[in-house]
Amino acid sequence: MRTVTTAPQQLEPPPTSLAERAYAAIQDQLIMLDIPPLAPIDDLALSESLGIGRTPVREALKRLEVDRLVISYPRRGTFATGVDITDLAYISEIRVQLEPLAARRAAEHAPKVMRTKLAELADTIQDKDVLALSRHELMQWDLRVHRSIYRAGGNPHLEDTLVRYNNLATRIFCVFLDRITHFDQHVEEHVGLLQAVAAGEPRKAEKIARDHVTGFEKAIRAII
Repeated sequence: MRTVTTAPQQLEPPPTSLAERAYAAIQDQLIMLDIPPLAPIDDLALSESLGIGRTPVREALKRLEVDRLVISYPRRGTFATGVDITDLAYISEIRVQLEPLAARRAAEHAPKVMRTKLAELADTIQDKDVLALSRHELMQWDLRVHRSIYRAGGNPHLEDTLVRYNNLATRIFCVFLDRITHFDQHVEEHVGLLQAVAAGEPRKAEKIARDHVTGFEKAIRAII
């Protein structure tokens, strides 16, 4: 069992219902490729491993199908979706428009208490020894930063959309993570983005977010 380092004062609310808990846990396994692409999904095994009944697990799988993380076939069962590198361009096309919008909104509208939490998150990440972190820890921090910015933007519809597409981008990231160099630069961009939002600098936050998305796509394409 892996250990995940948590950030202080996380901005994401914890799951409330059993179905939400199942959804969050299975989503994490799919994003991190703990459930490999194209692998069959055994709802009974998931139920037992999570300590959650099969009904909440099945409800979670239905939601994950909408998120394009699993796919169900009649009489065949449910499977993790594949990771298709050709999707990178489509995902980036959407994210390059919406990530800067979320960052700008967060810098403009996030309340003071949320800005304080974002600044604390930036300080925590800045103090991390990136090279000492495991693959899972790196990606958990990556997800936490993006989701915190989305939440701070204050638009739940924008947040839901970006979470979905960032999850898909993260699966691609995980496939190639071991081959990506200069991950410290990626982390530094996170710190700069969080600091810009916390300081109420919308133009700077918007630019960093846009460069972050385009840089991610270029980094992946450079190694495929």
